[in-house]
Amino acid sequence: MALHPAAPDDVDGILAAWAHSVQAIIDLGGSCRTEEFALETACPGWSVKDQISHVTDIEDQLAGGAAPPPVAGADRAHVRSAMGERTEAGVELRRDRPGQAVVDELELVLAKRHAQLRDGLDSGSLTPETVVTMPIGPMPLVAGLRTRCFDVWTHEQDIRLALGQPGNLDSPAAAVTMAQFERSLPRVVAKSAAIEPGHAVIIDLTGPLVGRMGVRVVETEDGKRRGEPLFTGEKHEGEDDQRTVISLSTAGLGRLIAGRAEPAQVNITVSGDESVARRVIEHLNIAP
Repeated sequence: MALHPAAPDDVDGILAAWAHSVQAIIDLGGSCRTEEFALETACPGWSVKDQISHVTDIEDQLAGGAAPPPVAGADRAHVRSAMGERTEAGVELRRDRPGQAVVDELELVLAKRHAQLRDGLDSGSLTPETVVTMPIGPMPLVAGLRTRCFDVWTHEQDIRLALGQPGNLDSPAAAVTMAQFERSLPRVVAKSAAIEPGHAVIIDLTGPLVGRMGVRVVETEDGKRRGEPLFTGEKHEGEDDQRTVISLSTAGLGRLIAGRAEPAQVNITVSGDESVARRVIEHLNIAP
């Protein structure tokens, strides 16, 4: 996929994209009035301050901080899994703290975490392939930073939407997030949506981040379905496949892949097979 602006693909660029998005959350929080910290966001059960608390907690743990214990008596309808309980603990820990205090904590955590990563990369003790601990499990550093971009940028957009301050829809972290989704698209189309062989599905990003990604579905020798990326420059781009094009904005796709909106809440244009498009759109959520 050719994105404009392009997504950084080196560890230094991805690290900078992550830090830029965390700093954006700090800046947004720093401009909040007291009552704005309590505004509800698209993430179920969480206010603006809760979003900032969550990012603070995760980055603090990644920097070496202790995981907070479960909060006794916490009854949250939006907590539906063990991972959700662990995530909620960091939010509950900060629930009685002033919003600005949480913003100040995040600023300190960002400085600490960024210095750790930067020093490790500069000294050679960390490489892009070094396996590190991330919230969803161990993974190579460069892959882990991509997932942090996806998560942090999503929470930044949640906060922006609640505050009525749109922005950073074409930021480096936005581009990393869309490129991260593109890596999942073959699975989404061929496995989750179970689109039949002979079909090609194209996602057109209409802006502010502009790009096109696609997958053609083929049948393997053992009769299974496999998604093959399009627009790779290779000759087998599937010109004879039945093509369905799904067009939507960066903000719209971002909300769908993070599970922040239902398809009916997003402006989507379809060209081609409506039933194929519907099945793919219903499976765009790739959030863990």
